[in-house]
Amino acid sequence: MNLRLARGADAETQALRALCKAGLTLVTRNWRCRHGELDLVMRDREVLVFVEVRARRRSDFGGAAASVDKRKRQRLAAAAGAFLAAHPQHAALPARFDVVAFERDQAPQWLRGAFTVED
Repeated sequence: MNLRLARGADAETQALRALCKAGLTLVTRNWRCRHGELDLVMRDREVLVFVEVRARRRSDFGGAAASVDKRKRQRLAAAAGAFLAAHPQHAALPARFDVVAFERDQAPQWLRGAFTVED
């Protein structure tokens, strides 16, 4: 595994621990489809949460949270739709998109409801 992928996996693990500590439960990790990958799919009580984990060593171009641009949001929404189609037991739940952003050596920033499908 290259260094970039290892850092990404470490950030996902840290995000997962923090979210579980906050009371969310893991549904699945690194779910892949033709639209891309969902880093974490979790439950926050009766809400299904699609979590994008972003880590940046530099804040050029706006940093980790800003890297979830319109194109990325569209891909995440399409992947979430594919997940719901593949797992109809979750389809009736309300859903939201969160971002956990890691900037250099700072504590992660959890952006609940970071965007909607309409964004």
